[in-house]
Amino acid sequence: MARIAGVDLPRNKMVLYALPYIYGIGLTSAREILSRTDIPPEKKTDELTEDEVAVLRKLIDAEYKVEGALRAEIAMNRKRLMDISCYRGLRHRRGLPVRGQRTHTNARTRKGPRIGHMKKR
Repeated sequence: MARIAGVDLPRNKMVLYALPYIYGIGLTSAREILSRTDIPPEKKTDELTEDEVAVLRKLIDAEYKVEGALRAEIAMNRKRLMDISCYRGLRHRRGLPVRGQRTHTNARTRKGPRIGHMKKR
């Protein structure tokens, strides 16, 4: 089983579609990585040799920010926005949509479940 950046890649899957299981690598990045390492995208992860896995691991570690480092950077960016109290930081702090979406009727994912009101008796 190929283990890259602390993630076990799924068995019996094409390498092109297995690499996006690593946080921070999408389909476009996976295509670029495979073209630079000369590994055919249709090759299954079970068929990868130790040398190919080592080349992939070396390239990803050297040139891509993935998994824990990327999550930490994103968290620090959010914290910075909250610390300087800009509009986006306030939206993060309140748990509301950050990018200008409407909140009058939608945004239930961000806001949480509806809070009903009490009927008068």
